[in-house]
Order: sequence, then C-alpha cells, then structure tokens
Amino acid sequence: MTRANSQDRDLRERAAAVIPGGMYGHQSTRLLPDDYPQFFSRAKGARLWDADGNEMLDFMCAYGPNLMGYADDAIDAAYIDRMRQGDTMTGPTGLIVELAERFTAMVTHADWAIFCKNGGDATQMALMIARAHTGRKTVILAKGAYHGAAPWCATRPVGVIREDKAHQLFCDYNDIASLEAAVAAAGDDLAAIFAAPMKHDAFTDQALPDPAYARRARELCDAAGALLLVDDVRAGLRIARDCSWSVVGVQPDLSSWGKCFANGHPISALLGSNTAKRAAAQIFTTGSFWYQAAPMAAALTTLDRVRNTDYLEHIEGLGTRLRDGLAERAAASGLGLRQTGPVTMPLFLFDDDPDLRKGFFWSSEMLRRGVYVHPWHNMFLCAAMTTADIDQALDAAEASLKALKGQVGSLGPVAKMSFLTA
Repeated sequence: MTRANSQDRDLRERAAAVIPGGMYGHQSTRLLPDDYPQFFSRAKGARLWDADGNEMLDFMCAYGPNLMGYADDAIDAAYIDRMRQGDTMTGPTGLIVELAERFTAMVTHADWAIFCKNGGDATQMALMIARAHTGRKTVILAKGAYHGAAPWCATRPVGVIREDKAHQLFCDYNDIASLEAAVAAAGDDLAAIFAAPMKHDAFTDQALPDPAYARRARELCDAAGALLLVDDVRAGLRIARDCSWSVVGVQPDLSSWGKCFANGHPISALLGSNTAKRAAAQIFTTGSFWYQAAPMAAALTTLDRVRNTDYLEHIEGLGTRLRDGLAERAAASGLGLRQTGPVTMPLFLFDDDPDLRKGFFWSSEMLRRGVYVHPWHNMFLCAAMTTADIDQALDAAEASLKALKGQVGSLGPVAKMSFLTA
C-alpha cells in the first residue's frame, strides 16, 4: 500500500503546516510503520476506509470506542434524533438521570455517576474525590500504567514539572510485596490506589489481574481508609458487563469508564459507591459539553444492547478463534509469536524482537492484505465482526508470516523505535 501521490500524503503535508507535529497524541502514526495511513474517510461495522479509499478490517476499533460496530444504525439514530431536539443546552435533559440509573444498576459497586467527555476527565475526578474524601495526598499507581494525558499522569516528561507528579508512589502490577511496600511508604497519607483492570502497558506483554493482588489492594485500602479506583476506560464492557475486577471478585470504590459505552459517541463516566458520594458532591468539576444529551441517548441504546444481547460472548468466541488460529499458523511458520491479554483485547509481539523490526514488517504485510493491526499496542474486537472476518485475518496472517519468514534475517532496524533499546 503506497502513499506516493496519495490523498493521505497531501493531507500530511497540509497538516504539517497547521497542526503541531502534523498530528498529536495516540492518533499520530509517527510510531507506526511508514505505510500506515494517517487519515481516514469513513467507517462501517468492523471496517475502515482510508483517505485514498483503501478498505481494511480494523482491529483497533478507534483505540477502543467501537464496541458494536462503526456507524451502527440504531445507536446513531438515537443520537441524531436527540440532536434534532437539542443537545448542548443551558442545562441537561432528563437523559442524564436515566443514564445514571441504568449504568449504576449494571455495575455492582456503583451508587452514583458523573458524566464527562474523556477517560482522563474521569481519572482526574477520581483523584480529586479521593483526596477530598480522605484529606490526604498520596496515591499509588502501577509502573507503566496509563491513566490519561493530564500532567499528573502523563507518560512523557516534556512539559511536565516535578510538582505535577508530587505525592505519587509506584508499585509493580500483580506484585503484592511491591504494593505493600508502596502502602507502607505512604504511611498515614494514603488517599487512593489507582488500579488498571489488567496490565495493558504498551510495548510489553499484557497480564490479567492476579486475584490475590486485587484482593490485597482492596484490603490495604480498607485498612488505611483509602479509596480503590479501577480505571476501566480501556477495558470496560470487553471483559465483563460489570466492572472488570468483578471477574476476580473485587469491588472498587470508584471506576472510570469511557471509549465504548456510547459506541464511540463522546462521553465518559466516573462511577462510585456511597462511600465516596459526599466527597464527589463537594468537589467542583464541570465542562461545557459534559451534559450533551445526544451522546447520552447513544449510551442508553448501547447499554440496552450490552444488557440484552450476547455481544460479549460473541466477541469472546471470535477472539478465541483468532487466538487459536494465529497460534497454529505461527507455530507452523517457526516464528515465536506471543499473544497476551484477554481474547477480546489481544496484543501480538514477536520473540527476539527488541526494536520491533519483526512486528513492523508483519504489521505492514497485514495492512497490504487489508487487515489493520498494531505492532505494539493492544487491539480490540467489536460485535460487528464475523467468523468470516476472523478467517480473513487468519489468511492474511498466514501469508504475512510466510513473508516475514523469508525476510527475517535481512530486516533492518526500525529507527523510529530506537528508544526502546536505548
């Protein structure tokens, strides 16, 4: 798939003049293979079309928001109908109450909800509420975990000062001794433990939560009078219809949600128990677009689908078919391919590939065959996918593994990923 003389190339040149870096954040393709498209024109179901009209089966699902399928007719109809009646107004509609009732009825630990726009909004509120509830400052986070792009949790140091990250301690995910040591270091100043639903750090194998680790986090918060947050922005509704830690029998005080509970329409949420309700009512938090009615209508329709269909079992079945088929093809090729994380959110990394040269080559080969995968970030399945889609991906994977096998000894380094081995 060439970018020469293309709409994508022309848009990149124009963007470089008016957008810092040409593109920013996780939507930038600067850390992807050079042939990956930066711009897209449309999407439907499980498929994307780039600015040049190339169609691809999409295993990124917009980095998570696509749960039921792009441009889902019923969900979008609810959104459009509400837009025609009024969306951003001087005050919210009754949909905010209905959505809070529906969501809290679905999530076991939740007694209340606050709606916002981005996952980072929700985790920022959780931080404020934990400090308001406890009167303390220190929070514990897992090393490498992602909780948003605000200065307090930003993963890159540029533009961030030391004070932005004050009163933070770190532990290793799934390491009880490390977690206990961090709590001991916090002493009587522990406000909260922030927990990812699983270890889903970029560039590294994913790991599901150890039930003993999750239980110990709950126990330590209870003993200290601190709050436990599960940041479910990325994994929510792809592991369970409840908070993701419900599968290991642990209920947090707070959980942050986003990406997919309105199937890509702009809304996120912080859910909480009555333990933290008084503190949640005391903080000041708001946004001009947090009360939009149309995304709430889309969310209600999406949550109806979550409650009344087998969407989760469907994508789990597809994910298992993909994982088993890919393992069989990788074994036949003689290439070491690691598949980690839940089958609904797979990550693929090659053995002996410290600078991702194998991963970049294979991903580009997949793209040439009409399948969009990511060489170092977890991916997502959506309910619009079919067994035929998975079989298409497996056929592409087999051919791409064969191409990689023929080139593996001559692959040059990926210069843009040199920081991984620096």
